[in-house]
Amino acid sequence: MANASGFFTPSIPSLRRKIQPSIGVSRSGFSFSEGICRRVVCLSGIQGAEKNVSPSESRLPKLVSKGCKLIGCGSAVPTLSVSNDDLAKMVDTSDEWISVRTGIRNRRVISGKESLKYLATEAARKALEMADVNPNDLDLILMCTSTPEDLFGAAPQVQRELGCTASTLAYDITAACSGFVLGLISAACHIRGAGFQNILVIGADGLSRFVDWNDRGTCILFGDAAGAVVVQACDAEEDGLLSFDVHSDGEGGRHLGACIKDSNTDNVLGSNGSALEFPPKRSSYSCIHMNGKEVFRFAVRCVPQSIESALEKAGLTASNIDWLLLHQANQRIIDAVATRLEFPQEQVISNLANYGNTSAASIPLALDEAVRSGKVKPGHTIAAAGFGAGLTWGSAIIRWG
Repeated sequence: MANASGFFTPSIPSLRRKIQPSIGVSRSGFSFSEGICRRVVCLSGIQGAEKNVSPSESRLPKLVSKGCKLIGCGSAVPTLSVSNDDLAKMVDTSDEWISVRTGIRNRRVISGKESLKYLATEAARKALEMADVNPNDLDLILMCTSTPEDLFGAAPQVQRELGCTASTLAYDITAACSGFVLGLISAACHIRGAGFQNILVIGADGLSRFVDWNDRGTCILFGDAAGAVVVQACDAEEDGLLSFDVHSDGEGGRHLGACIKDSNTDNVLGSNGSALEFPPKRSSYSCIHMNGKEVFRFAVRCVPQSIESALEKAGLTASNIDWLLLHQANQRIIDAVATRLEFPQEQVISNLANYGNTSAASIPLALDEAVRSGKVKPGHTIAAAGFGAGLTWGSAIIRWG
């Protein structure tokens, strides 16, 4: 039985059973009985439906089968590479100390005239080129980032840079290292629930701008990058998002974040009731703070549970999965999750050593490299999971191509 945090997929032969549909709406998705083609309730008209329909009939909910598939990917990284040896000149550390504890040896950092917008646009162009989709054929651009260069969001700027002259919708999703997985799920919901055809999902972050480069506990971890995929509508039988599972826990947010700095305003009131400390001081964000031990415990506990839940909703087991693709945070986390799920190391995708933790960009960046190198092939099934600040975490079972 599918539940609130995932879709059932009818495209696996072993899942097809002759059971009558049972549809219900729940907190984060549509609920369906086993083996039933995914059907989304739409209040708008359906393409190809009879035109001579009375107004009362046209307002009735209609059921349409719709799937979505990933058809293109791309990525971009800054030119400046910072090695562990480079960091050892700044803080008390060494290449061995960093690589043994994290698996990271290098990271890319935005410098000079580079910008996150530029990286996101380059990754998007490569994904559109692979997918053979014109920017003006996009219905939606989702920019998954927690570090936009404009407080009000980056997606419309990327839309402009891509040369989209059509009235394409573009907006940001802020969920740090879980952002890309949530972007994929959001894209699927727009396709299945609103009839969108082509959606660009970008994961991009420039965390180097929020790193205290004197803090050995965090400066060794983070890098900058962008990755993107094109998600396209398809028949239900070709569906490429087989299931998903998502969660958040604000109680854990104290372990990882970058909050607004205190303004030190004491809010003393004058005789008329107004604050003497007015206007307020200009706000700025602190550097990233992280309780590494707690984040590690959270990840190795919650991520395998989420993947197992998503697999169950898809009617699959780990043995049915070709690749495990986790957010590239720490090699020890990746190894621990793979061990718990009994994934062979040769089926685990990891490029952490070259780029470090690139937040929302890490999954699409690693996916793009794996696709372009020929490792991931059309038809391969991937268990992907993002986790991090919020705290948020989620997983998706996807089929490439």
